[in-house]
Amino acid sequence: MADYTVGDLVAEFLAACGVETVFGIASVHNIPMLDGIGRRNAIRYMMARGEMGGVHMADGYARASNGLGVFFSSTGPGAANAVGGLVEAQFAGSPVLHITGQTATKFVDKELGTVHEVPDQLGMMAAVSKTVYRIRQANQALGVLTRAAVDALTPPRGPVSVEVPIDIQRTKIERPAMLDNFSLPLLPPLPPSEAALDELAARVLTAKRPMLWLGTGAAEAGGAATRLLDMGFGMVSSWKGRGAVSEDNPMNLAGLHGNGMKVITDFYQTVDLMLIVGARVRGQETGDFSLKLPENLIQIDIDPLANGRTYANKYFVSGDSKLVLEGLLKRIQGKTQIEAGYTAEFQKMRQTAQAEFQATLGPYGSFSEQLRKVLPRDALWVRDVTQNNTTWGNRLFPIYDTTCNIYPVGAGIGQGMPLGIGAAAAAKGRKTIAMVGDGGFFLNVGELWTAVQENLDIVILVMNDQGYGVIKRIQDSLQGGRRFFADLQGPDLGELAGIAKIPFFKCTSADTFGATAAKALAVNGPCLMEVDMSQVGEFPPYYPFNVRPLG
Repeated sequence: MADYTVGDLVAEFLAACGVETVFGIASVHNIPMLDGIGRRNAIRYMMARGEMGGVHMADGYARASNGLGVFFSSTGPGAANAVGGLVEAQFAGSPVLHITGQTATKFVDKELGTVHEVPDQLGMMAAVSKTVYRIRQANQALGVLTRAAVDALTPPRGPVSVEVPIDIQRTKIERPAMLDNFSLPLLPPLPPSEAALDELAARVLTAKRPMLWLGTGAAEAGGAATRLLDMGFGMVSSWKGRGAVSEDNPMNLAGLHGNGMKVITDFYQTVDLMLIVGARVRGQETGDFSLKLPENLIQIDIDPLANGRTYANKYFVSGDSKLVLEGLLKRIQGKTQIEAGYTAEFQKMRQTAQAEFQATLGPYGSFSEQLRKVLPRDALWVRDVTQNNTTWGNRLFPIYDTTCNIYPVGAGIGQGMPLGIGAAAAAKGRKTIAMVGDGGFFLNVGELWTAVQENLDIVILVMNDQGYGVIKRIQDSLQGGRRFFADLQGPDLGELAGIAKIPFFKCTSADTFGATAAKALAVNGPCLMEVDMSQVGEFPPYYPFNVRPLG
């Protein structure tokens, strides 16, 4: 190619990495890169309506595909608008590659008032990215892009930002021959030491009532974890780690960590060993660490910084979770002495806990079961921060695969629909449903037209209580019930769907939720479904806003 530029290299590099879809917004400072994508026509480019939504789309794509999500933003205000999405990708450990432009090299960081100039944009990105890079000369572009993609995909994964100044994007270069047979130089999974595995096995073999707590870092360790459950181990998951082991396994508590549930916390105190595998054990899931876990904790993580970061442990093994559990299995197979009756006791506790929690949900108690019956097993289950997700969405709804479990780990509002759009772009025939509240929906409502323009197969399910329900719960609990600034006025959702020219379905009673969802799921393409919570009934208080603890 006679006029091959760095912009062309960016486009070809992404395709060589196996990226099939990218997201972004065209800008004065990224046109050469997007021109390279358009002329090559090897990658699908989806036009977001805002940078925040676009980064969330790349994040949702990364989670659903278990690969690299890519987003192009403008500089300055555009890059700043992407910050919220990068923060969420950091929380979730999502491999997102954020490529942003920059003013011409001779003007960078000189505060001369050039278009979109933000002093120390790289520093702004560094605050919310795993690593950041600036391409400072054309001949280093391929090396910097390679390093950035490897950083994003290397555990612990996370978002990486790359600045490409506009003059460098336009610079003509010779096409790198190595792109002909290119592959990212990813490191193999980190093996644990044999001595650490021996010590781990010795400690595990003393346990008679063992449990696992699996997190995101154990996503590839599901097969080994399932074998441990078959041997008599119990299990619980972080909300982000759900699906590593199928949640129809009777030894899997899934997202019912026990926070606020006496039947579970009492059981924890009978457990003589808990293996925390690839999990942060977040404050959000443990009542800011007030949840009392078994005293004998052993932690397994690829990141040495995880050692004792939240809960103190008795022993720590550094290594890839799958390799550690497989090494453990080889050493303990046929040697464990699980207490007689422990399996039956765990399963009874699980059934009791699920029933007790479901009983607190009032008219919404059957929603999880109704939706699971009509949703395909491999469907992508995407959620925003809503009362429905905080309760049955995160804790009861069965999930069978980690790539199907997508929600805002950082508990930010308004992220669910763009996460769902990104997930739908990676779905490859799987159905996508995104459950959002009306507050979160209207925060990014413009992205509805991204789904429409791309004709994505997604159901956007709006739980409409005409306000910020989660905020009202906090106000009831901590502000004496003074619900200031929590009511919202919005357009009629059916009329909005009409403007977008997509099908609309409305549920006004609890017993028709599943049937209404089935009709929406039968649509091939985008559609909007509303649950009118004013008709279904007020959502009851849930932990920690219950009058008294559960159980």
